[in-house]
Amino acid sequence: MASESKQSVHDFTVKDARGNIVDLSIYKGKVLLIVNVASQCGLTNSNYTELSQFYQKYRDQGLEILAFPCNQFGAQEPGSNEEIVEFACTRFKAEYPIFDKVDVNGESAAPIYKFLKSSKGEDNIKWNFSKFLVDKDGNVVNHYDPTTNPSSFENDIKELLGVA
Repeated sequence: MASESKQSVHDFTVKDARGNIVDLSIYKGKVLLIVNVASQCGLTNSNYTELSQFYQKYRDQGLEILAFPCNQFGAQEPGSNEEIVEFACTRFKAEYPIFDKVDVNGESAAPIYKFLKSSKGEDNIKWNFSKFLVDKDGNVVNHYDPTTNPSSFENDIKELLGVA
């Protein structure tokens, strides 16, 4: 399928942290928060903490958080996939899926990130912990800057989930 014909996030396949191919169509009917993560960033503690809290709070209502490690910003994600998963799961109790390390900018950017950026008319991700909110149909609804804490857009998530 040519990238031009991809109409939603659900049209993509990605690799998980173990190297398995994941068809994102398995997330149809779920609200997605797609985040490029890093273990050694100044934003790591606050973002990982809130992402884990949000996942605990809203996963049963249909929220999925998809974490994509990225080492493009200040080399703040130097570890292997195994080290990244261990860090996120042990230190922050992350239970959401963590995928293969990707580039989010430039020629080598992962196709999913090229799509996310083009959906919001953006050329580049600014830093670690940029967040894309995706509706149940796979449409990119919003993009939040790295310094925007998840708690500040909780109402956007609740609205898409249909939670009062």
